[in-house]
Amino acid sequence: MEATIEQKLKALYELQTIHSEIDKIRIVRGELPMEVADLEDDVAGLETRIHKIKEEINELEDEIVNRKNTMKQAAASIKKYEEQQNNVKNNREYEALSKEIEIQGLDIQVSEKKIKEYTFEIGNKTRVLEVAEASLVERHKDLDLKKSELDVITKETEKEEDAAMKKAAKAEKLIEERLLIAYERLRTNAKNGLAVVTVSRDSCSGCFNKIPPQRQSDIRQGKKIIVCEHCGRILVDDRFVKAEA
Repeated sequence: MEATIEQKLKALYELQTIHSEIDKIRIVRGELPMEVADLEDDVAGLETRIHKIKEEINELEDEIVNRKNTMKQAAASIKKYEEQQNNVKNNREYEALSKEIEIQGLDIQVSEKKIKEYTFEIGNKTRVLEVAEASLVERHKDLDLKKSELDVITKETEKEEDAAMKKAAKAEKLIEERLLIAYERLRTNAKNGLAVVTVSRDSCSGCFNKIPPQRQSDIRQGKKIIVCEHCGRILVDDRFVKAEA
């Protein structure tokens, strides 16, 4: 047998009451979950940055090794060409070898310049790395502290929250999917998480705007689902809720 509108309203109001209890439990935790999440993001960001800097330093060190090898090869070539100059048969061969010696010499000069540049870059990146690693240590300390605080609060409230969550799941089964979707959407959009509210002192207790007498009469009868014209929340008469509780 399908539930009456009154039964649906009662189920919605009961679900709202349970969710409000859960909200209060979570408020006790304050900003700690967000602070923990932010610190975890900071740690992950720093770890990524540190990894990248280390890779860049390794690449620069590899470039220095390559440049030193280039210098050794160039020096060996210069020695070979100089020896060959002692056995040339004409000036053209001598000039050709001199040109090769000059090219190898330029390669050595370029490599020396690059090594200085790479060494300077390594120094800069190493200083940045040290700062990042120090920051990571501090962030880890902050994260461990906040996690400990959150664990203590969570352990104190998790039993209460679990019980409320089970009650909420049970209440949700009594509400048709269409209404439940609308309810969840209202809760998400409402700052205080209130999707179902009572009429108090002729006003919506969600947004405190006045409700016309005829509309109040319809709400009291509980024969149809009525929403606040101002905030869109589902309205339930306070006396009806008490009578049905």
